Amino acid sequence: MGTTGVAIVGCGNIAQRYAADLASYPEIELRGVQDVDPARAGTLAAAHGVRAYATMDELLADPGVDIVVNLTAHKAHYEVIRRALEAGRHVHSEKPLALRYEEAAELVTLAGERGLRLGGAPATFLGESQQTALKLLREEAIGRVRLVYAEVNWGRIEVWHPEPAGFYEVGALFDVGVYPLTIATAALGPARRVTAFSSTLHPQRTRLDGLPFTLTTPDYVVANIEFEGGVLLRLTCDFYVDQRNTHQKGMEFHGDGGSLLLRGWHDFDAPLEIAAFREEPRPVKPLREPYAGVEWGRAVRDLAAAIRERRPHRATGQQAAHVVEILCAARASYEKGGTVELVSSFEPPAPMSWAE
Repeated sequence: MGTTGVAIVGCGNIAQRYAADLASYPEIELRGVQDVDPARAGTLAAAHGVRAYATMDELLADPGVDIVVNLTAHKAHYEVIRRALEAGRHVHSEKPLALRYEEAAELVTLAGERGLRLGGAPATFLGESQQTALKLLREEAIGRVRLVYAEVNWGRIEVWHPEPAGFYEVGALFDVGVYPLTIATAALGPARRVTAFSSTLHPQRTRLDGLPFTLTTPDYVVANIEFEGGVLLRLTCDFYVDQRNTHQKGMEFHGDGGSLLLRGWHDFDAPLEIAAFREEPRPVKPLREPYAGVEWGRAVRDLAAAIRERRPHRATGQQAAHVVEILCAARASYEKGGTVELVSSFEPPAPMSWAE
């Protein structure tokens, strides 16, 4: 069947992990990388012996590129995805798909009109622990689920990242709230309404280089999300509390017969526990040996395979766009007050073949 040509746009921190994964797959050819900073692109290209495209136009002119992997800054996602789709390329993008739901929906429509695949992160629902949890939920191992808790205490970005401004500009909700929301929608399907509250806990921050900056986006958000069928999700996310300093982490699914505790929505080997009602939790063994941490290229690999096999891919643009609508509804709710109704929908992803 040959190989699938893939190119990366955006060579920041996460690009190194994506590139390492993609270069390790025998059926995928990492053809090159591109970044607004040529030196950064050159460093990543040299590490993998691939081409450093001078511009995105040059990348899109390469006939060997089948899939563009968009790892640019949040605010550039819409434009990069649109350009790639208009050039006839399939796309997998880092999260969120866009910063406005109207833009995310436009991208989904454009991909459909062009007969192209659009995929979106986060795809940690493809991990071993997460897939095991989703299977147990499908099998109603804890009975009818009525309540879900999701905790996103993501710490203070400025203590480890040299350029934290972009993260704080979009805020914890859009940057990391997307992770449990994607798992929850994979499990429960589309959400229907959102009510949210926000605050700025710690407005004055200091970069690693000593430069102070002031937050303009809330660093703390709590959202109540109602799904079809009446399941409620309480999402808490912040850029203040570190995961190591709290017991509130991961996701909890509570049903009539018990509870399923996914201790992490990020790593594929996160601990998973199950408990009958009023009993102590016990560990659950994953369906197969889990990948340690996150296999960043897994969704891109699935996308490439889906194109070859002419089947739906799992981390779809439709689901990613629905998650963007949830994020935007939460923002509208905490800014203006009240409950915001949702209109979009999507087909929940199929389980991995080993998790059916």
